[in-house]
Amino acid sequence: MSAPHAGGERGFDPGFYSALFSAEDRHFWFRGRNRVIAAVISRIAASLPAGYRVLEVGCGGGNTTRVLQELCSPASVIGMDLFGDGLRFARARGVTCLVQGDVSNPPFLVPFELVGMFDVLEHVRDDVAALQHLQNLLREGGCLVLTVPAHASLWSYFDVAACHCRRYECTDLGEKLRATGYEVEYLTEFMMFSYPLVWLQRRWLGRRTARINCTTDAVKAELQIHPLPNALLGGLQGMETVFVKKRKRLPFGTSILAIARKRGSSCVPAG
Repeated sequence: MSAPHAGGERGFDPGFYSALFSAEDRHFWFRGRNRVIAAVISRIAASLPAGYRVLEVGCGGGNTTRVLQELCSPASVIGMDLFGDGLRFARARGVTCLVQGDVSNPPFLVPFELVGMFDVLEHVRDDVAALQHLQNLLREGGCLVLTVPAHASLWSYFDVAACHCRRYECTDLGEKLRATGYEVEYLTEFMMFSYPLVWLQRRWLGRRTARINCTTDAVKAELQIHPLPNALLGGLQGMETVFVKKRKRLPFGTSILAIARKRGSSCVPAG
C-alpha cells in the first residue's frame, strides 16, 4: 500500500541540491547506495556489447552518475535531469555528458542498453507512466536498475518535505514493473542496518516537527555528518554489498533495489 500523494507539481525542491552536494560524498547512506548500485551495474556491464550506452534519469547533482561514468568507461554515460540547478552541481563533480530533459519527452533518438533511476520514481505522480517511458528508452533486452524508498509504514515528515508521492513494497513495485512490460530479474530490500535508526528517528522528529512546522530544516539535519555513527553504519552497510552482488534477497531495509529488463533477451548471463 502506498502512502497518500504528497509530491508537488515539480516533484522535487531544487533548494535541496546544495545540502545534498555537501553531504553525498561523505554520508553513509549515499556512499552505501552507490556501493550497492556499483555492485549490480558491474555485473550487468560485463555482459553488454562494446559501445553500449548508459542513461541515468533524474541524475541530480551527479553523485551516482560519476560512479557510473567511472565504472562503465569507455561506454557512453549520460545524466539527464529535469532541473538545470542539479546539472550545475553534476558538472562541478566532473560528469562530462549531461542533458536537461523530461523522461516523458526525452531528447534521444537512439535507445540505451542500460538505464538507471535512483530514488526518483517516488517523486513522480504517475509512476506507471514513468516506467512505460523508461521502457521506451531501452533496447529490447535492455536493463533498468531502480532504487526507491521502502515501506509505507515509514512514511514521515521526511517524505513530505522531499516531495515524495509514495513509498514502495517489493510486491507493489514488482507488480508495476511486470504490468509495464518488464521481466524482474532481481528485487530486494536493502539499507538493512539503518532500518531501526530510521524508524526511531522519523517518529521522534516527526512528533517534534508536527509541533514546530520545520520539516525542511529537519530533512537538512538528517544530511549532517556525525563521524562515529556515520562510520559505524557505513561499515555495516558495506556488508550488504556482498549479498547484493550475489543476488541474495535481504530480509528488510529502508530501500528497495530492482533489476528488470525490457522483454526480449536476458541482459545478464546465467550464473
